[in-house]
Amino acid sequence: MPFAPRKSSFFRSLRFRLTAWNTAVVLLTVSLAFVFVREGLRVALLGETDAILKEDAQEVALAVGELYPKMEAVYQEMDRKARGHVKRGLFVQLFDEQGKLLLSTSDESDAQTRLQPMRRPVEISTRGRYRLVRSVVRKPGVPGFVVRVGTTLAHIDADVSRLTDLMTIAGAALLLLAPLGGFWLAGRATHPLARIITTAARLRPSHMEERLPIRGVGDQLDKLSSTINSFLDQIADYLARNREFVANAAHELRSPLAAIRSSVDVALNAKRSTAEYEDLLGEIVEECSLLSTLVNQLLLLAESDVGRLKAERHSVRLDQLVETSLDMFRGAAEEREVELMAGDLRPTTVLGEAGRLRQVLNNLIDNGLKFTPAGGRIRVALLEKRETGQIVLRVSDTGPGIAPKDLPHVFDRFYRGDKSRHRDERSCGNGLGLSICQSIVADHDGEIRVQSSPGQGATFEVLLPAAGAPAGLLDAAPAPSVA
Repeated sequence: MPFAPRKSSFFRSLRFRLTAWNTAVVLLTVSLAFVFVREGLRVALLGETDAILKEDAQEVALAVGELYPKMEAVYQEMDRKARGHVKRGLFVQLFDEQGKLLLSTSDESDAQTRLQPMRRPVEISTRGRYRLVRSVVRKPGVPGFVVRVGTTLAHIDADVSRLTDLMTIAGAALLLLAPLGGFWLAGRATHPLARIITTAARLRPSHMEERLPIRGVGDQLDKLSSTINSFLDQIADYLARNREFVANAAHELRSPLAAIRSSVDVALNAKRSTAEYEDLLGEIVEECSLLSTLVNQLLLLAESDVGRLKAERHSVRLDQLVETSLDMFRGAAEEREVELMAGDLRPTTVLGEAGRLRQVLNNLIDNGLKFTPAGGRIRVALLEKRETGQIVLRVSDTGPGIAPKDLPHVFDRFYRGDKSRHRDERSCGNGLGLSICQSIVADHDGEIRVQSSPGQGATFEVLLPAAGAPAGLLDAAPAPSVA
């Protein structure tokens, strides 16, 4: 039984099934065509025979009208007509008005059947193996004779039989050729699929550069290859970002761990005073706090990646969250000599989780404080886009702005951009704040975006669905242009 799995796999293959279906459809179609051709030939031959018999019956009827009462001459004309078509088995009969047979060129019993009364001047019928046509002799002074001309159907049966024999031979040949042709066509049809399977089987998480070939014919297989290639691009991009994320996370975790280890080593190398131990423990606590913050950020991003970051939906007064955050950062802003101001804070309600939304707001304000020099200002405002049913949270600063090459990457994880934008080295953070903001906003069915130019500051906008406001029904209050 070593070949059983292989045979079973072949019979379950798409190529075999396509071959079977193709063969079945071809044979069924050809069989139906053979039946129609065969019956069509029979009908055509029968129609042709009827036309000839009608002509013969009319000729005999005219001859009877002209030759009557010379019955011997009538019989000779009838016999001449019959002998002229011996191969078709033609016979001619003459009946009186009562249906009694008067003259006949045939002695066969089927041909001498007594006539039934006629309902039409010309009648066509089939009796046994004979095709019969009756016609009435109509001429003044001549009794109402009936001429019947008949022929056997043997020649029609012979022609149909010959065609059936030819179709049987053709059907046998087709029965052999249809599976072979179908197998070849199925092979050509499934060859691109085989290439797709072979290429996909070679792909590995560490080897995602190869892509499926596009033949350029624009059929469903090309569309399938294009779709799979797009999916592979997304997977490759995800794996690359994941590897970069893990590497950056390891790097960020190493720094506070190294600082903690260094402080512990210093504490253990020699006896120190209580004040020195307190200073070292304070440094360890500070590094542990930084480490805890980093771990929490990484966990939040990990939950976002697997779709577990699901915010609870409650009505949240966004204007109150803004006022709370401004009060919290006002002292830090004064210390840095940065003006922290609020724009229009009309009562605004959104659906979401207050803690997460406040985290977004705090990150954006803290981000502005890091990059705004002394004498600058940070402005926080709330706007309402009535045409889309959205609330816009806008945080703008007068810092150095973001370079065009850095702008597409500001929401990338661990991306810090140009160091010249930072006020000092310690303010640059770990590059996760804006990524976290993006994840939280996306979980709230919102959008976050940034506009900036070098030397013109930066403006971050968070668009969130307004609570209970149907989108697209209200007039829009045009948002002010970004400075």
